[in-house]
Amino acid sequence: MIVLGGCSKEIAKTEDIRPVRAIQLSAENANIAAEFSGEVRARIESRLGFRVGGKIVERKVDVGAVVKRGQPLMQLDPQDLRLAQAQANAGLKAAESNRDLAKAELKRYQDLREKNFVSQAVLEAKETSYQAAQASYDQALAGYRNQSNQAGYSTLLSDVDGVVTSVDAEAGQVVAAGTPVVRVAQAGEKEIVIGLPEDKVDALRRVTDVRVRTWARPDAILVGKLREVSPVADPVTRTYTAKVSIPDASNDVKLGMTAYVSFATRTPNASIKVPLTALFQDKANTAVWIVENGAVRLVPVQVAGSSGNDILLAGGVSPGQTVVTGGVNLLKPGQKVTILGDDAIAKPDNKLAGKEDAGNGVKTNGAGTGAGK
Repeated sequence: MIVLGGCSKEIAKTEDIRPVRAIQLSAENANIAAEFSGEVRARIESRLGFRVGGKIVERKVDVGAVVKRGQPLMQLDPQDLRLAQAQANAGLKAAESNRDLAKAELKRYQDLREKNFVSQAVLEAKETSYQAAQASYDQALAGYRNQSNQAGYSTLLSDVDGVVTSVDAEAGQVVAAGTPVVRVAQAGEKEIVIGLPEDKVDALRRVTDVRVRTWARPDAILVGKLREVSPVADPVTRTYTAKVSIPDASNDVKLGMTAYVSFATRTPNASIKVPLTALFQDKANTAVWIVENGAVRLVPVQVAGSSGNDILLAGGVSPGQTVVTGGVNLLKPGQKVTILGDDAIAKPDNKLAGKEDAGNGVKTNGAGTGAGK
């Protein structure tokens, strides 16, 4: 039996070297920008109501009407108030007559006392009667004046020059005293009302470079100032209401317009930035791949924040190291790599480029995707 044996050449194993993109780390002051959308409002907006209760018989203004100080806005039925005023007037006249009578009697008894026709006790009684009549007259006079004011309150007048922004009651409706029926925005300084996320409130409170632009005129930049930040978060949106004043706003900036408020600042200390694509989630830790001697090593890092599409690192790496920015999920410890564009490793770009709207929080921008050329 003949056995034929064949020889085959053993295939040589090649070392697995993966191409990656990388950047060389550097520490610089990062630019951070945040932009939030909001609404243009008047700095002072009053909710006006009648100082007396009654039935509304006439509404004299509509929403959007420009009003002047002292201009009538609404009218109550004045009939009951006029009757009360007439009653107070009648009481005043009666008190006046009693006072005059007591005064005349006092004068007569003073003359009789001088002639010693009456005793001192009788004269003192007449003086007391006159003082009581005078007090009753003063009381009736104050009541009449008060009721006259009440009758005048049947007409709601504007306290300021401004614009009617809301009408909350109509003719035929019975309202109680103090119920807001008309809202008037005072003419003058305007402001933007925005919502700040809870993780940015303290940082943005210290920013002095605040700029405002409207959706209608995005090229017109206005200087703003953060005037007020609510100490309590809104229970629905979980954001903190902030008011940014724009004292130099022109008449083109109208109430109710959509506006964008931009905050710009630089980090006080030099920070290391890496693209978001450089981060690798290692179980519960955030890490990056460091390239050393042609191989990669996984290093845990601490994230300090964001700057645009880049992430600020607080520790774990140092300037001068090379970090993988592309292909991080295909690597393993000790993996041999070759860097694409190794002759010109990309460095992060710290230029400010973009923004984020208020719906998702703060969007900051810094170019530097980490791709090497």
